[in-house]
Amino acid sequence: MKKAIVYASTTGNTEAMANAVVEGAKASGAEVYVSTADSADEAAVLASDVIILGSPAMGDEVLEDSMEDFFAKIEGSLSGKKVAVFGSYDWGDGQWLRDWADRITSAGASVINGEALKGHLEPDADCLEECKKLGGAA
Repeated sequence: MKKAIVYASTTGNTEAMANAVVEGAKASGAEVYVSTADSADEAAVLASDVIILGSPAMGDEVLEDSMEDFFAKIEGSLSGKKVAVFGSYDWGDGQWLRDWADRITSAGASVINGEALKGHLEPDADCLEECKKLGGAA
């Protein structure tokens, strides 16, 4: 199984979450492609069995710019794909993840982790464990 993990991080919090997702994915025996959103290979991501995307909340709970740009490039090719999303935030309640999940569903993909995995500020041990589980289960 191939899993693509693509993330954006501005303070390192989402990167820490992504690293834990990668750890879980590798432990599951998957072939893992990892990249930041600003340098991700669209073809490699779309060729994966599972796509796991991470972004911090920015501004009024929107995706980080490089993730928005990357996601917009692959959004039209997600039909039939399995996608999971995660991210970190400082304020709000996770609306950016709900909006993102809605976009994924509207594109014809299935969001395999429901409302998504969110971490408040620096992810604690429980959050990182959930990230590992996401990487392994997705």
